[in-house]
Amino acid sequence: MRTRQRGDVTAVGPFGAPAGAIPTLAFAVTGAARLEHAAIPTLRFTLRVDAGGAQVRSVMLDTQVRIAATRRAYPHSADDRLFELFGPRADWGTTLRSLLWTRTTLTIPAFTGQTEVDLLIPCTYDLDVTAAKYLAALEDGEVPLEFLFSGSLFYALRDGRLQTARLSWDLEAEYRLPVAVWRDTMDHHFPDSAWLRLDRASHDRLVAYKSRRALPTWSAVLDELLPGAEETR
Repeated sequence: MRTRQRGDVTAVGPFGAPAGAIPTLAFAVTGAARLEHAAIPTLRFTLRVDAGGAQVRSVMLDTQVRIAATRRAYPHSADDRLFELFGPRADWGTTLRSLLWTRTTLTIPAFTGQTEVDLLIPCTYDLDVTAAKYLAALEDGEVPLEFLFSGSLFYALRDGRLQTARLSWDLEAEYRLPVAVWRDTMDHHFPDSAWLRLDRASHDRLVAYKSRRALPTWSAVLDELLPGAEETR
């Protein structure tokens, strides 16, 4: 059985709620922020877990995060940046689709009733990665996310015997991540920067060109090789 509520979306699994039986779990994502003091760009999502008053020994939670790209509008200024993912805007009726962002595993310690934990999602600026390419294409607004949960639940019966149950993938929650939060996370580690992946031969040619021309930065190399904005238009 699945239930949805206004505001934070909550999903409830197929388990019954009698005392001593398998606890009913509900999940909701209630916030997101940049993880401070992280070695790499990392988003910290606040995950609320509700066991309906039951005691839970622990949860080994598998989480799949997907970008529900069809659930927001896009300005025409994003057409070029989204072209590699979805093609021309005229085809978006069939090509605009949900994108897998990441999968992660989290151990939730013992709690009774309700608890909140941090769900950490590392971010990459490798624009060959589909999710990074999509996020970098957005200037503002929100990113509609779907969180799908599975894993193993550990709980105790009334007589104290430890039990385990498998959580099915019908547990889920939704959250709209502000684009500004993702950009703040990336800019903290890579201020005013973007990354491109090159094959080694192309990289070596660019290094040689930069050296021969005595150009101070890679931006100067590209400015010399590429047409200016007026010429491009």
